[in-house]
Amino acid sequence: MPSDFAATPELILLPAVDVADGKAVRLTQGEAGSETDYGDPIDAAVDWARQGADWVHLVDLDAAFGRGSNAAVLRKVIRQLKGVQVELSGGIRDDASLEAALDSGAARINLGTAALENPEWAANVIRRYGDAIAVGLDVRGTTLAARGWTREGGDLWTVLARLEDAGCSRYVVTDVTKDGTLRGPNLDLLRQLTERTPKPIVASGGVSSLDDITALRELVPLGVEGAIIGKALYAGAFTLAEALDVARN
Repeated sequence: MPSDFAATPELILLPAVDVADGKAVRLTQGEAGSETDYGDPIDAAVDWARQGADWVHLVDLDAAFGRGSNAAVLRKVIRQLKGVQVELSGGIRDDASLEAALDSGAARINLGTAALENPEWAANVIRRYGDAIAVGLDVRGTTLAARGWTREGGDLWTVLARLEDAGCSRYVVTDVTKDGTLRGPNLDLLRQLTERTPKPIVASGGVSSLDDITALRELVPLGVEGAIIGKALYAGAFTLAEALDVARN
């Protein structure tokens, strides 16, 4: 019923800008070497803002893979995005990289590998910075992936329980097998996670159509707060304005 759907809370969309070697790129299943170049990341981010984005998901792929840094470019992107909040991800593994990320102007920092490999540090960061910290859970089946998805990072449910104990405020959940494939999000995984945590979940990976956004929005009452969209936008499957219309109205 349309009236019932209209009463469903908004799904927050976070268009992605993944940066490698100073350029906006997209990967397939997170694999280094699978990049498709989409040009200037500032242009990409400003375009999402122009189309109505409230958030942008900004990723330093070189830092995530441990092969360099795009910190200066990311700071420029954030400066250009007035009135748009940025979730920053990629290679934030110690105090120095965390401080730099927080100083960049990003509203939220997404911890990945560090939350798996250095749980004591991650728990301390979660306690200190609260809602400014999200933890990225990159999943194959129920096994977590680490180091730019090149290593296993433990059992999803074991790690989730540990992060819940630490007081983590939000999870960014990616099905690695879906990311960049335009094969649809893993709705079952998201439902399972909402049963195990009361904290908001941001879904990532696989969104290919406006129907996928509709399906994710139906999970908002369960705890799925938002969705990161990348390849579908760059490939022209739909516009961000169209996606926002489905997510909000």
